[in-house]
Amino acid sequence: MVSPASHPWLHRFALLTAAATLVLIGIGGLVTSHGAGMAVPDWPNSYGYNMFTFPVSMWVGGILYEHSHRLAGSVVGFLTLVLALWLNGRAAAKWLRWGSLVVLALGLLAATSSKVKLDNVLFLAGTGVAGFGVSFVWPRHEPISPRLARFGALALVLVIAQGILGGLRVTALADWLGIFHGTLAQCFLVLICAIAFVTSGWWERLKVEPQLAPVPAKLRRFLLVTTLLILGQLALGASMRHQHAGLAVPDFPLAHGKVWPATDAAALEKYNQARLDVRDFKPITAGQIYLHMAHRLGALIVFGHVLGCLLKLRRTVGGMHPLTKVAGGWFALICVQFGLGIWTVLSNKAADIATLHVVVGAASLVTGALLTLLATTVFRAGQCAAGQAQSQSSPAAAGVKA
Repeated sequence: MVSPASHPWLHRFALLTAAATLVLIGIGGLVTSHGAGMAVPDWPNSYGYNMFTFPVSMWVGGILYEHSHRLAGSVVGFLTLVLALWLNGRAAAKWLRWGSLVVLALGLLAATSSKVKLDNVLFLAGTGVAGFGVSFVWPRHEPISPRLARFGALALVLVIAQGILGGLRVTALADWLGIFHGTLAQCFLVLICAIAFVTSGWWERLKVEPQLAPVPAKLRRFLLVTTLLILGQLALGASMRHQHAGLAVPDFPLAHGKVWPATDAAALEKYNQARLDVRDFKPITAGQIYLHMAHRLGALIVFGHVLGCLLKLRRTVGGMHPLTKVAGGWFALICVQFGLGIWTVLSNKAADIATLHVVVGAASLVTGALLTLLATTVFRAGQCAAGQAQSQSSPAAAGVKA
């Protein structure tokens, strides 16, 4: 096992993977905002082509967004594979070798079927041969750490599951799968960002920093609950997008002119007659209104919790503590997110504003998750420093020094 800080390029690569994942989430937001989820109706091919040989001349309209999303997902998948192998060190060479042989065998098997196009056969066979060759020159360093090696493997499993969910969303014509697809993407981003954070030199220095005040366990739990609330809010947002409930309530701060909108049959008929959004073909339902209002209430709850985290940290560890400064940035992100949510409604769900709302929401979740992780690290560092100070001042320690 080696120190993560001794591999600065690993940290940079993890940052690159995290940035690519955030871009992927943004492109996914554009796909949903433009209603382009079914612009390419087959998977894993694109209109019968291997996705990497799909003609650029056909990248028009909604196809541009959906196909770009698939390509970006492939890039993130490749980066995650390399990151997982890198974290596992010499053991990864064996996985890469056997995995490549499996891919090569699939390519050869596909060649025997008249239903599989030649470009797919060549892609599978070429990938298998390339991976098999790389496995013999793979770096022979020890795993970065057992825990990071497991996190890398988990990230690889999640990105594969994410790709399969995205494909099933298309082939099964199931909007509800998009909810899990969008929520899992947020969890995957958090994991990749955590790996990037833990492989940084700052993490190593922070663990032994003696002057940082410890964070009480109750406050750490409050940070965790707040972060989980943000994840729940993002899941609600994904449900709204895929259930076309984003404009079920088209006004703000009131809702259909009231504090709480009516949902009886007469009211729903009135809402649908006055509807301006022509992109959502299904009529507004009571369920969509309840979902929309739940998202609004969730935003208020998250806002209050993040503000509470900031105030509690100031009171507990002081305004100059690094955690308090990070929490200040976290609260600023939540304020921006709150404003973008309002703007999304008032702009009649403009695609660029709605997508930015998704991206800032992902950044808010990551900030909360890393702040919780950081609080745990600072707490342990403080306890460690306190324990060392106590042991040095104890009679036994004094006797040893004497």
